[in-house]
Amino acid sequence: MTNKLIIFSAPSGSGKTTIVRHLLQRFPALEFSISATSRAPRGNEKHAKDYFFLTREEFALRVQRGEFIEWEEVYSGLYYGTLKCEVERIWAEGHAILFDIDVQGGLNLKKIYGVQALAVFVRPPSLEALRQRLERRATDNPETIQRRLDKATHELGFAPQFDVELVNDDLEKAKRQAEQLIATFLAA
Repeated sequence: MTNKLIIFSAPSGSGKTTIVRHLLQRFPALEFSISATSRAPRGNEKHAKDYFFLTREEFALRVQRGEFIEWEEVYSGLYYGTLKCEVERIWAEGHAILFDIDVQGGLNLKKIYGVQALAVFVRPPSLEALRQRLERRATDNPETIQRRLDKATHELGFAPQFDVELVNDDLEKAKRQAEQLIATFLAA
């Protein structure tokens, strides 16, 4: 299991975070990689637990210093990235890394790590189902939901570039399928 990583990517609202949380409970050999972001915390999010919350200036300085494996501007003015020190820390502890990351970031990590990485794309059953999920979350205004749906339409086109597409039309079934994928990958 030396230096493996598992990447879960999906359009916002597809259920990837729920699946990732489930996998972390089921597989003690996995550790969650905390991403860095320039956005403000939402709800009960905590620094160094959910994200490393950085100002845009701090984020830019770390980019300049080469501290990121990958980073990008996911939404206008909002940056996300994977810190090298986070990957090194988890591997030093002897764990495989589990990522919950945006689609482009997931593809970037897969390109960098190749066969060390399993890249899973979580697909919503439909854009309408995705809209309903985003509305039920009640964390975004209608304009933000529409922006997320527009981005989802774009991101769905990248699904074939992932190792596996996991359709989340039934959450319990998707969790079981994800468990099987992870068990097989970690055992190889």
